[in-house]
Amino acid sequence: MRHSAALTIALLLTMVSATFAQKAPKGWVSLFDGKTLNGWKAAENPGTFSVEDGAIVVAGPRAHLFYEGPVNDHNFKNFEWKAQVKTMPGSNSGMFIHTAYQETGWPSKGYEIQVNQTHTDWRKTGSVYGKQDVKETFVKDDEWYTEQIIVKGNQVTILINDKVINSYTEPESISQGTGTQKLSSGTIALQGHDPKSKVYFKDIQVRVLPD
Repeated sequence: MRHSAALTIALLLTMVSATFAQKAPKGWVSLFDGKTLNGWKAAENPGTFSVEDGAIVVAGPRAHLFYEGPVNDHNFKNFEWKAQVKTMPGSNSGMFIHTAYQETGWPSKGYEIQVNQTHTDWRKTGSVYGKQDVKETFVKDDEWYTEQIIVKGNQVTILINDKVINSYTEPESISQGTGTQKLSSGTIALQGHDPKSKVYFKDIQVRVLPD
């Protein structure tokens, strides 16, 4: 009887594991535990970032929150990154790629992918800021949406709620240049833009792609 019960439990555990494996998104890894900012490092004004109801709340003076955790040693080249995002009216934020921790100022390394529905800045959500900008808005304030960024080679693709809204190909003049605002590799970061902006991020995930 004991052997039979043990076998039954083992079979049940196998079935549960198999079911979970089928449902779990292949290759995706969470970067935010929903409770703390462990694995993240804030610069300039750390008080701009807090955690509330399973989301990172960005509200306060200019600041940037860099991922400094163990996933891929916080260094991503080709990858997909997505998060659930909610902007409050008039708010501005951003999601940085191929960047690096910086004590003050706007990150000088990598690109900013814009988060903005109704802020006065005409560059709206999904813009590769200053490189290939989007004027149209695809979502509303005070509603959760998915913003996904795919970086592969010299290509950056942005999806909003699974719809491609921007695809940027970096020209050789930039990739071969000496500046740091270009595709290379690096970490990711969230932006606190100004004291009047309030933006929420949750379900932050990354999937590393082959070089």
